[in-house]
Amino acid sequence: MAPVKTVCVYCGSGFGENPAFRQAAEMLGRSLAAAGIGLVYGGGNVGLMGTVARAVLDGGGHVTGIIPDFLKSRERMLDDIQETVVVGDMHTRKRMMFDRSDAFVALPGGIGTLEELVEQLTWAQLGQHAKPILLVSIADFWRPLLTLFDHMRGHGFIREGLDLNYLVAKDAADVVPMLRREAARREPAPEAEEFIKERF
Repeated sequence: MAPVKTVCVYCGSGFGENPAFRQAAEMLGRSLAAAGIGLVYGGGNVGLMGTVARAVLDGGGHVTGIIPDFLKSRERMLDDIQETVVVGDMHTRKRMMFDRSDAFVALPGGIGTLEELVEQLTWAQLGQHAKPILLVSIADFWRPLLTLFDHMRGHGFIREGLDLNYLVAKDAADVVPMLRREAARREPAPEAEEFIKERF
């Protein structure tokens, strides 16, 4: 698989109650910039979303924000980034984020973060892409979700041959090396482009 040149980060438009979440977003942003990896994200200037983007910018990195028109005022677009793409709806946003990213990282967040993460896990489960997916489980944030996955396996809904393929990091500093190792060992899924076109 090609090297990881861009990473899509899903995360909250709030900060959460644990200061470690914000620290992780800052660390991730600095790590991406230091590695020369561009950030693709939701385009906002609030919460963890804004934190990771500003950290990439402060480190001299490149940021692409993709935001639906109806969220421009609510999430206060970050004007300092190199590229902002305003789209008409959430489906277009998600497709563009997929197209422009070599890997996906989920920091702590709410239902929107969860929805975007699970969609990528589903596409990968169905063999429609082989891009790495990584959950940054700061303070065990994602443990309940991982427990739910185990629950689904136990009841036969995540079966052999259709298992989920994801990485889990406890520290944001581990994200870049983990993604690079995973991308190096994977083969691309040639059907992905057509699948995404049909999906949207």
